[in-house]
Amino acid sequence: MEDLLYAFGPAPLLSVEQILASILASFVLSMASATVYRWTYQGFSYSRAFVHSQVLGSVISCMMIMAIGNNLARGLGIVGTLAIIRFRTPIRDPRDIIFLFMGLGAGIASGAGAYAIAVSGTAVFCAVALFLHWSPFASRREYEGLLRYMRRPDAPSQSRIEETLHKYCSSYLLVAVREAVQGDLIEHSYQIRLADPAYRSDLIQKLNAIEGVSDVSLLMQRSTVEI
Repeated sequence: MEDLLYAFGPAPLLSVEQILASILASFVLSMASATVYRWTYQGFSYSRAFVHSQVLGSVISCMMIMAIGNNLARGLGIVGTLAIIRFRTPIRDPRDIIFLFMGLGAGIASGAGAYAIAVSGTAVFCAVALFLHWSPFASRREYEGLLRYMRRPDAPSQSRIEETLHKYCSSYLLVAVREAVQGDLIEHSYQIRLADPAYRSDLIQKLNAIEGVSDVSLLMQRSTVEI
């Protein structure tokens, strides 16, 4: 009977100081995570309203946890109320959802009075987010491209072309050879991978300087787009 009264009875009243301390903690911690999100954001459509929603959501979740307390019935009632509300704003980036959860987590921990968990969790989350932003972890930067040039059939320059490709490319493969300008020129097409993205202009310049080579073009093909 006592357990039922504890679960379904009135929630313990908090003092004004406890309420203000919990709300202030949720606000400060969510501001910290929102600031890290703003520093590390790399998308195209930055939303100021979304950053605000992280902070406001943290304060609201803190208030709800304090209102629920240890009351099971009140918690079920709030869950049912929230199930009626349908948010139609799409969140396309999974990273945005994680930061939104971080704000809610800080508010829940602050509302429950677990300040040590709230502070240490926010600090570790922000540190990990900054580390992943500045480190090359999970990055796939492959600078591949399609190289084309014209060469006179009688020009003894193929060996110099091979030496140039070997110098500036980590790998290259001849994919097509065809006659052009009624057989006066031969068009070569290579699938290449640059050793460094800064070598693009140097490669084109060196090939153009070779006797018998003309119309050098390099079309970069980024296999992955990182945002």
